Amino acid sequence: TMTCAHFVLSLICLLSIAQVSSSLHQERRLISVNVGDSVTLQCLYDDDDGGNPLFFWYKQPLRQEPKLISTQFAFDRKGTFHDEFKDEIRFTLKNEKYSLILTIYDVQVSDSATYYCAKSMPSYSLEFSEGTTVFVKVADFFINALVQQSDSKTIHPGDSVTLKCTASTGSCDAEPSVYWFKNSEDHHPSLIYTQSDKNVSQCERKTKHTPVSTTCH
Repeated sequence: TMTCAHFVLSLICLLSIAQVSSSLHQERRLISVNVGDSVTLQCLYDDDDGGNPLFFWYKQPLRQEPKLISTQFAFDRKGTFHDEFKDEIRFTLKNEKYSLILTIYDVQVSDSATYYCAKSMPSYSLEFSEGTTVFVKVADFFINALVQQSDSKTIHPGDSVTLKCTASTGSCDAEPSVYWFKNSEDHHPSLIYTQSDKNVSQCERKTKHTPVSTTCH
């Protein structure tokens, strides 16, 4: 049977009425942690509408569809995990006043993704938060990255500028992913582009010499 969460999400896909909400807020836009650490994601919400709205947590790995993690009513302290997260003891939910908290313990590389909280609306649409990107690092895996800007004396609005990132992994066995982030005015970096070995259209990988380098423009 189709759950309420899946039903609402289906309506969103069909009607294209999902929107970023001004009443939901995730303060941290980017979190970097090591394998084995824990990470806490907090979703703050306004109670302007009153009632007992239904909230959702979604996980969206790079280039994949969002996966429903949990549903939780505003007055529900436990919440419900769904699908592959039902038996995942590393994930816990906590509900505080105007705040929903998702904690992931003993994080693994597979936990790298963007996590969104969403709120159901009376119009059968969902309002989404900005999302928090979690990047899980392997402690003993060394990557040396260098960003270079094209030569330009003065940059004016409307001009073009080229940035080049070269990442050296030091190993032919490594399968690096390259991420471009933009630091916005509120100092929260946002993901604008990602590249992996599966998508090399804008990147060149050199393996003749050690260390191995990947250059993206």
